[in-house]
Amino acid sequence: MRYRQYKFKFYLNFNHAIYINGNLGEQHPHTWEIAINTLKLQDSFIPFDELERRVEEFLSKYQDVVMNQISPFDVINPTLENCCEFFKEQISNIITAEGWVLLMIELSESPTRSYLINLLDENSVDTVQSIESLTDHMLDSIINNEN
Repeated sequence: MRYRQYKFKFYLNFNHAIYINGNLGEQHPHTWEIAINTLKLQDSFIPFDELERRVEEFLSKYQDVVMNQISPFDVINPTLENCCEFFKEQISNIITAEGWVLLMIELSESPTRSYLINLLDENSVDTVQSIESLTDHMLDSIINNEN
């Protein structure tokens, strides 16, 4: 195998209130868990610390705040799904810059409620492909962008 798979977890404490049928609900807190499944080219040494530091640095601006007051959630309803979509885009950019590939992100607002985005599904084409061929394609894209 050309790569290894890793899973990272990060935690955020923040409050939010969501709009339901045009009405803003009550503000309430959550401890959110963000789990990301990643790929890294197989190396003799994997620098976890730098990746974790970069993601934690990005997430720090969302720690202990009211999400409704922070961009882009001052204009986007901060639902579980919308938060996950936003974090997917931002975290994917961060880890790609570090030479990693984001496969899946899971955002949980409680131990029993999560939203998942599987990027292998998003990157699949009209034909069914194996995980290996999709991940090889994703890794090749990153390598080619570096050159």
